[in-house]
Parts: sequence; structure tokens; C-alpha cells
Amino acid sequence: MNTNQPRRIAPLWSVADVSEYLQVPVQTLYTWRSQGGGPPARKIGKYLRYLPDDVVAWVEGLGTEVA
Repeated sequence: MNTNQPRRIAPLWSVADVSEYLQVPVQTLYTWRSQGGGPPARKIGKYLRYLPDDVVAWVEGLGTEVA
């Protein structure tokens, strides 16, 4: 086994990617973030980026109740 090969990492998602995945407007993601909610994002320079696994885990952690 060659341990010198780089580890494969899933590409980070942009706000547009997460918006499409969750089927919510981009502005909703920004609103959630400003209110301290929504899936966890990381600031890369001036851009927000999301780890796909974090977004999926966030969705799976949501309750099933309808408000």
C-alpha cells in the first residue's frame, strides 16, 4: 500500500450547490447563517464553502415535526 498518495477529498460545496441540494433560495442560507442556524459553513477567503458530509448530517439531524 502506497501511503505517499494524496488522500481523496470530496470537493467543497458552494452556496449555490447547497441551495440546489436543499432546494431553498440562496438568500435563505445567508439568513440562516446570520441567525446562527443552517448547515455549518467555512469561510474560505471571501467565500462560504460547505463540506457535503456536514450538510447531509445537518439535514439528518433535523426533526420531522412540521411547524
